[in-house]
Amino acid sequence: MIRWLAIFGLVLLAGCGSTPPAPTPGPAIGDSEKRPIAKAPTPTKKPTAVLKRGGGFYKDDGPADDIPDGLEDIPDAEPKWEPLHKPATKPYTVLGKEYVPNNSVKPYKVRGIASWYGKKFHGQKTSIGEPYDMFAMTAAHPTLALPSYVRVTSVQSGKSVIVRITDRGPFHADRVIDLSYTAAYKLGLINGGSGQVEVEAIVPGEATGTTYAQVSPARPSSSDSDQIEQLSRRMALEEKVPQPAPASPPAQTGSIKGIYLQLGAFASADNAENLKSHLMRELDWLTENMQVNPGGGMHRLQLGPYASRSDADRVAEKIRAALGYRPTVVNR
Repeated sequence: MIRWLAIFGLVLLAGCGSTPPAPTPGPAIGDSEKRPIAKAPTPTKKPTAVLKRGGGFYKDDGPADDIPDGLEDIPDAEPKWEPLHKPATKPYTVLGKEYVPNNSVKPYKVRGIASWYGKKFHGQKTSIGEPYDMFAMTAAHPTLALPSYVRVTSVQSGKSVIVRITDRGPFHADRVIDLSYTAAYKLGLINGGSGQVEVEAIVPGEATGTTYAQVSPARPSSSDSDQIEQLSRRMALEEKVPQPAPASPPAQTGSIKGIYLQLGAFASADNAENLKSHLMRELDWLTENMQVNPGGGMHRLQLGPYASRSDADRVAEKIRAALGYRPTVVNR
């Protein structure tokens, strides 16, 4: 009996000396309100904008997948003297509407709807040859000099930004300017997609409330003046020397005669290609071939061919419903 009592005592001592395993944590019944809930870490990336249907950006366009922080702190474009992009000064036609661009920076003020364009065009070539940066302070306009600068003011909020005009567009009947993503963000136009604004050109030498970087061009030194005079004489001589006629564009291979829709006509091949890339994204439901046809000093962006005039008219009407302008039906 004494032996069994001794063994039983040893077992009790062993049990008291060991540490029981910790219970697995879990929500206790009726105790969920008392238990503190761990908070998720605060995201450092801005959330994607909530976009309303019928917004003013291009179809299937929108914010980038990764939006950088600090868009509000990106400075406005700083106006300065720049040589105009010569190809962008020539008249052109888009969807049956003729545009005559300004060949100088001049007063301009208008109210209308501003839209914006984003990731679908990010990195694509603009009308002045520079890649489009949706996070820079730029904009597109159908006729203002390229490049030039404008102040854009939101009619609703009164906020203003200064942007550099680097591209052509928008080619929608109800819009006056296409802003970069950042410019639209700073004006509060992202969520709605578009909004009423006032657009005013910044003209060097005029009191516009904006400090112009070197309002007057720097006065040339004596050596610069000599170079300018020599250049002027050389240009005068070149004008008197007969220049060889430009070579005719090569005949287009595989061109099929028929009925086409003419979307645009440009003196510059680059501008025609630029419009092509825009409309291919904007009118992505098209199944017909879109091509630039050079000839007679013009580059025509055409769509087709169509089997009949009624087929071409039906597509032309769909384009008019989408953009507000109707392309021209042509035979070739």
